[in-house]
Amino acid sequence: MLACVFQWLERGSKYASLHAATNIAFLIGMVSAILAAITGYLLSLGGDYDEQLVNTHQWFGISVACVSIIMYYLHRKSISVIAQTTSSGLLFILIVITGHLGGSITHGSDYLTKSLWNGADSLTVERKPIPNVQEAVAYSDIIQPLLQTKCYSCHGKNKQKGKLRMDDSLRLMKGGKDGVVIKPGNAEKSEMIKRVSLPREDDDHMPPKEKPQLTEQEIALIHWWISSGASFNKKVKELDQPEEIKPTLIALQNVQKKKIIIPDIPISPVAKADESAIKKLENIGAVVVPVAQNTNYLSVNFVTVTNFSDKETEWLLSLKDQLIWLKMGNTFITDSALEVISQCKNLMRLQLDHTKITDKGLANLRSLQNLRYLNLVGTAVTAAGVIQLKDLKNLQSIYLYQSGVQKSDWPLLKKTFPKVLIDSGGYTVPFFVTDTTEVKPPKTTK
Repeated sequence: MLACVFQWLERGSKYASLHAATNIAFLIGMVSAILAAITGYLLSLGGDYDEQLVNTHQWFGISVACVSIIMYYLHRKSISVIAQTTSSGLLFILIVITGHLGGSITHGSDYLTKSLWNGADSLTVERKPIPNVQEAVAYSDIIQPLLQTKCYSCHGKNKQKGKLRMDDSLRLMKGGKDGVVIKPGNAEKSEMIKRVSLPREDDDHMPPKEKPQLTEQEIALIHWWISSGASFNKKVKELDQPEEIKPTLIALQNVQKKKIIIPDIPISPVAKADESAIKKLENIGAVVVPVAQNTNYLSVNFVTVTNFSDKETEWLLSLKDQLIWLKMGNTFITDSALEVISQCKNLMRLQLDHTKITDKGLANLRSLQNLRYLNLVGTAVTAAGVIQLKDLKNLQSIYLYQSGVQKSDWPLLKKTFPKVLIDSGGYTVPFFVTDTTEVKPPKTTK
């Protein structure tokens, strides 16, 4: 495209010197177009995309490569300015069309307009409530909208990764190249449930970790639908409804707004931290680094400090304006340290795992209104202590594995923090035969 612009400009005397640069640009464009056509064709053989759309894109891509060769020849030999201008205009249009078709294949046919309708900078997505969930059709009113927002981009009309298409009920039940993904009546054995339940870092986890993820409630709904037979036409009232799924179904009748864009760094700028204060912490082994480029906000990590205690915590006050991430796990701090930490009002992430803090000290954290992540793993805190933090409106996740919280306390905590991830840990990840293969030497007989 740049070569085409150069070719148009060099027709004027002011830009006549661009001729040599235009030759080079057309050469690079020609080689790139040929390579793109070849690699695109090889990629299309995988069959993961809409055949008709890929076929159209393929021929436009080949056209770009062919016209690129012609254009390079015409310009190098300085043959007919009119022919060059016509060819470069045609080439420009072909590149635009081919690029748009490629974007439609990878991002969906509405990739240019969906941000206009949804709002590219919108912080929330609103789900329309279902007036009477019992009269709703389980698949079309509940399950299909979940699949549409989280799965169709990779398994829809334009793209079928793993040869799996989910926007059509027959194709969904047929499965993909690895077999069926839904076993009606048996959610635990269904590949769909196995994949969405894997850790996000696992290569087989779905949706991919860089994509919007299914919530626990959404996974529970899909699990319930499959367990109840994976019907495509039955209403909710016709399906068995275990007690644990009823609150989730009832919640569908209410307007639900979910935050999907939450900045990890405060929007307002902050002055640079005192270098001497940073140096003092670094001298005892603390790791003090900016949380991102071009920002003065800091992360302080005491992971390599062996003898850090309450007394040294006061050193953090010199950085209280810049400090937003603090890792104090496995240190010797007690409740006294939390009195100091409570003065760091900008804290957003706080790790206190495997320390000696108690419910009494936890009360100090009520002043941290920006806190979003709190790790209390391996501490003596109880449910009563955690509930003291119920007024922290920005809190998103609390980790309580191996803490003083009892199993009987989880329902109360979930009720107290309805929008917060309360992580109890101790997960049991399903084992797949393909995870590990043990090879043993054949038995020998003497």
